[in-house]
Amino acid sequence: MQHATKPSSFVKAGGSASVPALSWFDTNRALILRVSLAAVAAILILVSAVTYISSRSAKAASAFSDAMDVYDTPLRQPNQPVDPNTQTFATAADRAKAANPLFAKIASQYGLFEAGKNARYFAGLTALDMGQTAQAEADLKQVAGSGSALGALAKLALASLYRQTNRQPQAIELYQELIAKPALTVPVSTARLELAETYEATRPDEARRLYAQIKDEDKTSAAAQIATQKLDGKK
Repeated sequence: MQHATKPSSFVKAGGSASVPALSWFDTNRALILRVSLAAVAAILILVSAVTYISSRSAKAASAFSDAMDVYDTPLRQPNQPVDPNTQTFATAADRAKAANPLFAKIASQYGLFEAGKNARYFAGLTALDMGQTAQAEADLKQVAGSGSALGALAKLALASLYRQTNRQPQAIELYQELIAKPALTVPVSTARLELAETYEATRPDEARRLYAQIKDEDKTSAAAQIATQKLDGKK
């Protein structure tokens, strides 16, 4: 009889230990379900967002590639007949007129993506090619303020625009910024060379000093060769 009572007491002990767990689950079943559904919903939202962003990025890159194909279209030589099987443009302005709206659309629709930022820069360049200096300035300023490698190129283009529109002090300021904070896309020698050319009419001695500095610092660079030619021409 004593042996028969042991399993009974063991079952009671085990049963009494499992009741609280079952009771807690039953009591909080609704809460657990809500938390589980919320977690699943969050995962689905995250996956959808990543998929959407990836799709948008791919579309932006594809559109930018198509716009660059237009921008890279060759120009016809003077008196060269038009080949119906090959796309060409008579002038850079004509080519820019075809490419500019493509870049502008990409920059507007995909401005948060890398392709959109690149498109804004090329929208500025093509506007400049068309002689639309106000629009070119607006586009290039947006990119120039980014502080990126592309921003340095935009500053260089913007400085050129300022020189074309007789705003030399603003051009000089940008060249000095590029010299103080060089970028891989715009070496110091390039910015210094542009600055020297800007000084030629108003400060020839400073221009000569900068040309000599460029020549001495990097004798093998293209900028040094140009600087040497400039110095030889001023003797």
